[in-house]
Amino acid sequence: MFKEALQSVVDGTDGGLAGLLMDFEGIPVETYSRGESGFDIESVGAEVSVVVKAIQRASEMLDAGATREVAFRSDKLVTLIRVINESYFVAMALSPDGNLGKGRYLLRIVAPQLAEELAS
Repeated sequence: MFKEALQSVVDGTDGGLAGLLMDFEGIPVETYSRGESGFDIESVGAEVSVVVKAIQRASEMLDAGATREVAFRSDKLVTLIRVINESYFVAMALSPDGNLGKGRYLLRIVAPQLAEELAS
């Protein structure tokens, strides 16, 4: 179920490169890369998990509520992260000219399905 969910998000987004379901300790549950991209989404996820935890702590300190989504853009990559629960997040990497809005939407839709599957 996890790989199919990641594939639907990545393949359903123009410019989608790879997707990842990971815990906040940096351990990947499942990954998916489009075609033969050879993109190392696990390395991205491991580094990003540290950043997301820091953002979560800052949100708590500011009394801003729970962190739900994080996105950042660099010259060669856009990374979208959707927090599923206190233990897991789903992430997608896209090309800089990819459809950011569609990626955010698909991650928002798939997150509850992943949460349900992780709980069972």
